[in-house]
Amino acid sequence: MIFETHAHYDDEKFKEDREQLVSSLPEQNIRRVINVGADFAGCVDSVALAEKYDYIYAAIGIHPSNIEDATEENLAWIKGKASWEKTVAIGEIGLDYYWDKEPTVQQAQREMFCRQLALAKEMSLPVIIHSRDAAEDTMNIMQQAHKDGIPGVIHCYSYSKEMAKEYVKMGYYIGVGGVVTFKNAKKLKETVAEIGLPHIVLETDCPYMAPEPHRGTRNDSRNLIYVVKTIAELTGTTPEEVEAVTWENAKKLFQKVR
Repeated sequence: MIFETHAHYDDEKFKEDREQLVSSLPEQNIRRVINVGADFAGCVDSVALAEKYDYIYAAIGIHPSNIEDATEENLAWIKGKASWEKTVAIGEIGLDYYWDKEPTVQQAQREMFCRQLALAKEMSLPVIIHSRDAAEDTMNIMQQAHKDGIPGVIHCYSYSKEMAKEYVKMGYYIGVGGVVTFKNAKKLKETVAEIGLPHIVLETDCPYMAPEPHRGTRNDSRNLIYVVKTIAELTGTTPEEVEAVTWENAKKLFQKVR
């Protein structure tokens, strides 16, 4: 059984066939899915999907590139929904300096990141972390989050194996998706081989980041079979073992998932 820890089925790219696709996932061996909010509308839609489908759960939070959505009203809604039984994480939250170079914007991102981490602590929820071109600042903030007892996953991991080992020492999981199948993904392949199965959860970030042999097309959770196969090769295990261990990892992290 496969546990998909990071999908965006609320995305416009699924507009035409969302219900048909999502309804078919359990028969494709995708038995649990976390739909992750990025902007506020995505949070609302993630909750709606979790209400509709037994096997879908919601993560709610404001992505660093969407901090204009972090109004007091919206944050109050997120806090209210965080206690719902099928809200299993605060996310995706974090830092993204790739798109935002302006120091004042980056400072605003850090402040909102810390505020949402505080919410996760208050609500006893794990976090789903987005970090792009912000390795040092993310690590500094997550070191404090670790001291505060906040569990989580570093989603779509893209930094060094050495930094991954630091996150793993603190108890954080590393989210691995389609990029691991790319021929030029040397850093991620090294990271997976170094940290091993006990610290990995599966994700697609769909509709983005489709794996080989479907790179460049719309991604969905059915493509996790290619990610599983590659992880098995890199860790010297079997696809069945990858599915079993990452399932248990995800259940340990997202403890509200039934």
